[in-house]
Amino acid sequence: MAKIGYFLIRSVTWLFQIFPLRVLYFFSDLIFFFSFYIFRYRRIDVDENLLKSFPEKTSEERYLIAKRYYCHLCDSVVETFFYDRISAKIAKKRVKFLNPEIVNSYLDQGRPVIGFLGHYNNWEWFSSWPLYSKHRFYPIYKRVKNQAFDKFYINLRSRFGGIPVERSATFRQLIGDKMKGISFLSPFLFDQTPRIYEFHHWTTFLNQQTAWVLGAEKVAQKIDAVVVFLHSRKIRRGYYEAEYILVTEYAASCPKYEITEKCARLLEKQIIAQPEYWLWSHRRWKFNREEAVQNKPFDSSI
Repeated sequence: MAKIGYFLIRSVTWLFQIFPLRVLYFFSDLIFFFSFYIFRYRRIDVDENLLKSFPEKTSEERYLIAKRYYCHLCDSVVETFFYDRISAKIAKKRVKFLNPEIVNSYLDQGRPVIGFLGHYNNWEWFSSWPLYSKHRFYPIYKRVKNQAFDKFYINLRSRFGGIPVERSATFRQLIGDKMKGISFLSPFLFDQTPRIYEFHHWTTFLNQQTAWVLGAEKVAQKIDAVVVFLHSRKIRRGYYEAEYILVTEYAASCPKYEITEKCARLLEKQIIAQPEYWLWSHRRWKFNREEAVQNKPFDSSI
């Protein structure tokens, strides 16, 4: 069944290549109409997240953000299927890394680089990074339960030479390359919701007490990596720009939680500037601090 499902998904992406992206956005508009007005896909979650994150805004302002968010979400779905068979030339035209030399300079020195980014803009498209570098690129991913989609996303992230690494194998892979003197860039989506029994760092983010997964920071400090934050902008439909912001050159010398905290502040600033491009339908705040304390002891320093 997984093979059949994967074949069907790839068939859809093949059909998408028949049309230019501007035509496919017509289908995105249709998906938006049904998901926002008819089926109201996760509208309760989105509205609640926006209310808690922006209590100072009027209901009309939050409604407009939600509407723009659903437009962008539907565009991202169409773009992701389109990206599956996109050429390198078009990929570089659609996603421009403004300062690849910052990361490449460290990679040329043999330094490992850990990237932090959020579920912002169309993060799948940023896996075109190998078009800008000769060094290894390890996008970290969380296995999807549906085997067909899991295989699809692995194929997507390896589209231009990336080597996807499953989350459970991350430490072994990156430590091994570090010991061999192999330089690499490995990006982490660090705004995932941690499981309630995991070790957390808590901080105020978007006006709410928020728990953070510390895996990226721990790996970065273990291998004394250079840490960068990927800041992106949506120029217009189907066009993005991305630039790297240096967080630290030597992760091992940073105090505990400092890297995660700095990246959280950079992501928060990005979201506040253009909130419609973050993944608001994600259940980011599944539990509060008190519930986590009851389930497992952890370091609760902020």
